[in-house]
Amino acid sequence: MAFAPILSECAIVKSPASESSDSSPLAPHPVLKEYYAEADQRQQRVDAMFNASAPHYDWIISVMSFGSGHRYRSEAMHRHGLAEGMQVVDVGSGTGSLALIAQQTVGEQGRVVAVDPSEGMLTEAKRNGVTETLVATGDRMPLDDDQFDLLSMGYALRHVADLKDTFVEYRRVLKSGGKVLLLEITRPKNRIGFHLLRFYLRGVVPLMARLFRRSPETQELMRYYWDTIENCVPPESILEALKAAGFKDVQRHVVFGIFSEYTGLA
Repeated sequence: MAFAPILSECAIVKSPASESSDSSPLAPHPVLKEYYAEADQRQQRVDAMFNASAPHYDWIISVMSFGSGHRYRSEAMHRHGLAEGMQVVDVGSGTGSLALIAQQTVGEQGRVVAVDPSEGMLTEAKRNGVTETLVATGDRMPLDDDQFDLLSMGYALRHVADLKDTFVEYRRVLKSGGKVLLLEITRPKNRIGFHLLRFYLRGVVPLMARLFRRSPETQELMRYYWDTIENCVPPESILEALKAAGFKDVQRHVVFGIFSEYTGLA
């Protein structure tokens, strides 16, 4: 995606030292009662929104990013080490944007597994050309230990139940020295930038979904998309959770002030 009005210099933010051994769950955002009443209703409600929106998802995401989303994803994946022959698991794969980039790079000697809890989204991923899919949530993947060189996740971190459990699972399936790469959108610190992005993502994009795709479900999903961004825990909490799960060299690379690339080594 590209949001030209909200540019800033790229930055790399190192994780501070962990100061807490708190073992309580860490949800990426509080219960959003406009969509579901209790935390244990979240997964079912979110899956339903994604399933209903799956046929329209690629179109609305392409429009939302002004057609630049694929290029940014590809650059980010390769910048963080995607290479031929790798074993890759893409979690929260959706319609397979990152998985397809990985497939094209790893070649016949590599392997890419696209994981997502939404059967509707994975159906679209298969239509797009993703060869191996798995219906599962990121915190409970029926995959063996120490399998993958790279675990990617594109704009789906806000949809997990517990960051701590999810990151422990990510480390489990990665080989020693394997890398986690989490692409996310972070609310701008600048007040003007925040309101511009909110107007665009919560107002303009959902309206386009309703008008051009005649899909009230996709309209609702796009509103939810922004609400999870606005209410997401701060980047420091994500970095701390990665460290607590045992990841090393944890970093956050920031592009245009809103695109966060969280990385760590197993």
